[in-house]
Amino acid sequence: MNTFSFKNLAPFLFLAIIAVAAIFIPAVADFDGSKIYSGSDIAWMIVATALVFLMTPGLAFFYGGMVHRKNVISTMIKSVVAAGVVSVLWITIGFSLSFGDTIGGFIGNPTTFLFFKGVNSGAPILQGAAGPMTIPLTLFALFQLMFAIITPGLVVGAVAERIKFTSYIVFICLFSLLVYAPLAHWTWHPSGFLFKMGVLDFAGGTVVHISAGCAALAGALVLKRRKVHMERQEIPPANIPYVLIGTGLLWFGWFGFNAGSALGANSLAVSAFATTNTAAAAAGLSWMFFDVLRGKKPSVLGFCIGAVVGLVAITPAAGFVAIPQSIFIGFVAAIISNLAVYYKAKTRLDDTLDVFPCHGLGGMVGMLMTGIFATKTVNAAGADGLFYGNAAFFFTQLKGMLIVVAYSFVVSYAIFKIINFIQPLRVSVEDEEMGLDASQHNEKYLQGTLLVRSNGVEKEHAAV
Repeated sequence: MNTFSFKNLAPFLFLAIIAVAAIFIPAVADFDGSKIYSGSDIAWMIVATALVFLMTPGLAFFYGGMVHRKNVISTMIKSVVAAGVVSVLWITIGFSLSFGDTIGGFIGNPTTFLFFKGVNSGAPILQGAAGPMTIPLTLFALFQLMFAIITPGLVVGAVAERIKFTSYIVFICLFSLLVYAPLAHWTWHPSGFLFKMGVLDFAGGTVVHISAGCAALAGALVLKRRKVHMERQEIPPANIPYVLIGTGLLWFGWFGFNAGSALGANSLAVSAFATTNTAAAAAGLSWMFFDVLRGKKPSVLGFCIGAVVGLVAITPAAGFVAIPQSIFIGFVAAIISNLAVYYKAKTRLDDTLDVFPCHGLGGMVGMLMTGIFATKTVNAAGADGLFYGNAAFFFTQLKGMLIVVAYSFVVSYAIFKIINFIQPLRVSVEDEEMGLDASQHNEKYLQGTLLVRSNGVEKEHAAV
């Protein structure tokens, strides 16, 4: 049993202070149904918001199925708990930092929407596909919240099986405020400096995937290698059907992620929906067939990982490229990530579930492919890419990508180092050996096993 300490008290005390402070925030009437709002757009965006939220438990299944059986629960909860932590942060200050009145194009004023004050009656910030947004600002803020939730959850895969739960909670807070919020402001706020540069990111190639991928790389470097990785032990996935379920939920939710970023029920949403599905399909097949080409057997894991890479790569491009070109984007992204995973396995880098090769590189490929295949024929508010004779836009995308990579990695590396200075990031050798499910949560994943007690010792045996 844990003894009482300030470290145990701090999380509860912090939440209690926020809860009490929220009492004193003045209530504001909901939007009045003004004619600028579209009922169909509101309905679609509520659905899209719910779809994006579904991606978080989907990610938990996706990651949870790939780790060792003794770390399934600890891996899944780290993805899901972000829904709690980021939701509270977003309401209090996160949305203000991301979309509040700009401070030099780098960050939002933290007081603009502090505790969501004024969001209900706030004027729309962004332009939708056909002019001013036709949805309430509250709905836009909730839609953006779902992106903020899943981003730190993506990092879990790189640091799984060795990071303390409490340390990861601290990481979620610092990453959300110091990495995610600035990138969202730079990229999606009309006054953000990347937005003004002309960088296009339809649904989060930079803000979500490159930031998470670079944070994953930083976390893997700071945490160093697991014992099983140093000993080159092969860890069988705990539950491949979990991975398949997770892939299905992610794929399904990604329709809200990308098509919802059109911010309305319109033709652009339809186009983004189609490019999303097409790229995922092409990437899943590309990964699987590329494995076969290299002498492997076609696998469930291969198709699932490939499909997710395709979803990642099409994310920044979904509303700017045509449907046929999305096949090429998925095809190429899967091969690049597949090769990156192969060569990473020959190094000392212990990115447990290959988050950087899949999400980091996938996001980078997507940003560059946007620079190549974007066309105003699909989205007049976008740009023509290199393939259509506009080399300048490609180099704008490249420059924006490099800025985000550098910022995400450096700040995330510093965050992990700071947390490690305050308290150890890693569990003890004994806890790692026991498994984080038992050592961090006092819970066990028993699917497919029988827990047999012999001479006072519990032993796991395969269930018949």
